[in-house]
Amino acid sequence: MTLPTDPLQRHAVFAALSGSRASLERAAPLGDGLGVALWRNRDDSTGYARPGHHTMSVYLQGGHATFRRDQPDNKGAPGRLCLLPADHESRWHVGGPQRFLHLYFRPEALAWHCVRLLDREPRAVALRDLTFADDPRLHALSLRLAALDWQSPEARMAGNALAHEALSHLVLTHAGRAAPTDWRGGLSAQARRTVRDWIEGHPESNPTLGELAALAGLSEFHFARMFRVSFGMPPHAWVLQTRLERAQQLLADPSRPLHEVAVRAGFASASHLSRRFRAAFGVAPGAWRAGT
Repeated sequence: MTLPTDPLQRHAVFAALSGSRASLERAAPLGDGLGVALWRNRDDSTGYARPGHHTMSVYLQGGHATFRRDQPDNKGAPGRLCLLPADHESRWHVGGPQRFLHLYFRPEALAWHCVRLLDREPRAVALRDLTFADDPRLHALSLRLAALDWQSPEARMAGNALAHEALSHLVLTHAGRAAPTDWRGGLSAQARRTVRDWIEGHPESNPTLGELAALAGLSEFHFARMFRVSFGMPPHAWVLQTRLERAQQLLADPSRPLHEVAVRAGFASASHLSRRFRAAFGVAPGAWRAGT
């Protein structure tokens, strides 16, 4: 799957908030045309005019005194969702302190999900302009996404998967479809081999959910669930386990320095390998090597 990966600064909503009194906690591109940001704001005024991309905004804290100027009686609250389509226009009064997560996605990303998930033309599924709607599923996904450290490769892969899940939920909801619940079949034997062999053959890569789903010829929504049935864990966890197993094999050679083991196993650095290795096996790589 190839989609634009422009810096977040090129997203109009991100740029508008950057020019306001809002404070950016952190932000990251997640791949597949998806971006995420955590913001704080209070006592401010802002607006958006046909940004050209879609934004899902979920309030994590506060927002009780915030409202859209054309809907002054509709106030924010933790868990509330705003959906700002690409052609959206609005002006906002920001009251007391609030913290919120933004998920940015371009029309191409939405179109991809419509075709692959629903087998329908993108124009048949138009995102509705939503202000402070209730969606417990998207709130839960946003909390999980906000809890990740987006600087780590594994966390970005996990964040990419959560963002795809949120986008799939939006597409299904707007199309009036219920999410399937029976995934007993899992991936086909050929798809399992193709995905497994690709992951094991590219230890240095940090694949997005879109890239792995394309290998299996499935939508991200279906692939993520069928992968879990077939492999017993989500794709990003399988990638990490594969890297750790490769690191164990490389550590068996006592002449190989730890930084080389880390790079060849797909970790960003020796310290990155050490943190993940200790979390998985309860010992540092050096101690594991000495005991083998």
